[in-house]
Amino acid sequence: MRGEPRWRLLAEPSAPGTPAKGGLTGGIVVLSVVLLVSVLAGIALGPTVVPLDEVLRYLRAALTGGQIGHTEVTGYSIVWEVRTPRVLLAVVVGAGLAVVGVALQALVRNALAEPFVLGISSGASVGATAVVVFGLFASLGVLAMSVAAFLGALLATVLVYFAARSALGLTPLRLVLTGVALAYAFQAVMSMIVFLAPNSQAAQTVLFWLLGSLGAASWQSLPIAAAAVVVTVVLLLRKSRPLDILSLGDETAASLGVDAAALRRGLFLLTAGATGLLVAVSGAIPFVGLVLPHVVRIVVGSSHRRVLAIAPLAGAIFLVWVDLLARTVVAPEELPLGVITALIGVPVFIGLMRRRGYLFGDR
Repeated sequence: MRGEPRWRLLAEPSAPGTPAKGGLTGGIVVLSVVLLVSVLAGIALGPTVVPLDEVLRYLRAALTGGQIGHTEVTGYSIVWEVRTPRVLLAVVVGAGLAVVGVALQALVRNALAEPFVLGISSGASVGATAVVVFGLFASLGVLAMSVAAFLGALLATVLVYFAARSALGLTPLRLVLTGVALAYAFQAVMSMIVFLAPNSQAAQTVLFWLLGSLGAASWQSLPIAAAAVVVTVVLLLRKSRPLDILSLGDETAASLGVDAAALRRGLFLLTAGATGLLVAVSGAIPFVGLVLPHVVRIVVGSSHRRVLAIAPLAGAIFLVWVDLLARTVVAPEELPLGVITALIGVPVFIGLMRRRGYLFGDR
């Protein structure tokens, strides 16, 4: 069909091996159980291992207001105040990046699209860098970097929107080209800020944040990010059928009664806002939104209703284990999340390109 994206699965959802409705429900249940186990493992494991029975007891005490012994204060603090918000933030960020990646690949009809393709993460990085180097928003305390990163992402969103808009609306090619160009501009600004940093420690902190980290996770940073991801998932699920049609091209969408320009504009604003909020709390984590949507499509088919139901769970599980690796591989030091996601994502993506039955190009 004319305008069909080249990266779609050759096999449609009804093909052999693609789960039916019951299979999809079963997949959601299985992944939910795996996610619960992953969360408990993420809380229990680390440089200091906390036995699972103690983890469950501390969590129960925190949720019900129970009491713990004075000798257990350290273990309780590790479980409830440090690891639980961090692991839950990994769940939220992983789910958000995966589902935004699905939407963006439909939005720009490009297999290489991910949450950072529109320059939003670069704008957020400028805001965060300014906080580290110049101490902006210092009065906000631990929330300073998140606020500055979100404001930077918001500025990038506005610039990309007005620069890419034309009489034809927001076309995929103009969005991608504008986002890439502005990303380079923001990176130049960020490099200048790092160059002017008064000490090397500030520059090191900036570089670590740019590769992604959940080290600053707290209960205060969790609710807004979680709400943004829930809203994004719900709205995208409601638009799953129009997303299927949009993937076929603007001409086909118009013939089927879908306003491609209006849908693309709404998707852009939704994904940009979600990306900004996620980058603000976790930094720039690559490959999650690029690779996981493709992996999920291979398993459940190309229907966006199926992909959007599975992708958040897959992304959450993936990032929980990535974060666990980041804080244990070289403990007591911590690796940036982007290092691990790149080491995993690059070979997986190359494997997808070489896989028969999945197309990224003409042949």
